[in-house]
Amino acid sequence: MRVLQLIDSLDPGGSERVAVNLANAFSGKIEASFLCATRKEGLLKKSLSDDVGYLFLGKKKTIDLKAIKLLNRFLKAYKVDVIHAHSSSFFLAAIAKFFNNNLMVVWHDHYGDSEFLDNRKSRMLKFCSKYFSHIFSVNKDLEAWAKQNLNTKNISYLPNFASVDKREASSVLKGVVGKRIVCLANLRPQKDHFTLLGAFKKVLEFYPEWTLHCVGKDFNDDYSSQVKLRIKELNLDGSVFVYGSKPDIFNILEQCEIGVLSSKSEGLPVALLEYGLSNLAVIATRVGEVENVIFNNINGLVVKSLNMEELFKALMFYIKNESVRNEHLTKFNQHVKGNFSEQSQLNKILEVYKKVIS
Repeated sequence: MRVLQLIDSLDPGGSERVAVNLANAFSGKIEASFLCATRKEGLLKKSLSDDVGYLFLGKKKTIDLKAIKLLNRFLKAYKVDVIHAHSSSFFLAAIAKFFNNNLMVVWHDHYGDSEFLDNRKSRMLKFCSKYFSHIFSVNKDLEAWAKQNLNTKNISYLPNFASVDKREASSVLKGVVGKRIVCLANLRPQKDHFTLLGAFKKVLEFYPEWTLHCVGKDFNDDYSSQVKLRIKELNLDGSVFVYGSKPDIFNILEQCEIGVLSSKSEGLPVALLEYGLSNLAVIATRVGEVENVIFNNINGLVVKSLNMEELFKALMFYIKNESVRNEHLTKFNQHVKGNFSEQSQLNKILEVYKKVIS
């Protein structure tokens, strides 16, 4: 079996990390594992195993004949059986299927705004979905939406998984050891850094030695500028640090005590699973599949989105109660390893691959 993971870019992000993780994980388990980045390369390219076949298309526009021909030649030359397309790469996968009738397409829906599915633009997706043999949805809302709106018979819920990559460890975080909070989230509006900054500002009134570390792609857009301006307005320059994208995520997480996500909307955030594998106490908002990962007050803390006061109280609780924090992080680590392990998810995906090509 020969499978190609198709993703638009290799910038650090949830769907991008899943694509790289799958390409690496299947390397050595199937006949050949490939990954194709369609539009942009990025930091995650360094995480690809040497055993994964790699293709970069440099796609410039929606219908790029040069990129289509390059992908088509690659698929034929390496006799690829399955394209596993992630997020918006579905359109190119459907075109590839049109030119290669024996090729099977599996689409992986990582849509992050699953709290706002009524606003989702889906005309082209609905058309292309008739070429999909199977759809994986990262949360149950997306699964239900796909069954109602798309033209694919076989649709299933597939939780994300995270895997540890410690090959590079170069980043050294600022702040006091043992008193760091991390937010692993690209600078995008759905991640709602503003509520987090407001809550953390209140924390500093009681615990001024704690620091907040924001790690994730900086798009240098209006939202990014507003976040940085808010940091200055709240006089947080010496307590909040924005790092941008980093390749050594697990090295960074291991330097922290608390992992937080203040999102307005999520699917199933890979960052949350990475917090668990890194032995962090976790705080996240009640969106997407978060409550299926965190059991409130058992292995982590769940708060309402856009609620600064609840987030402030959760941060304060963990800072003041180290013993509870340690108890929760141990349980969360065990929960992630037991229920969102790489191997269990690979088995499910492999069964689908076998089914679609049989």
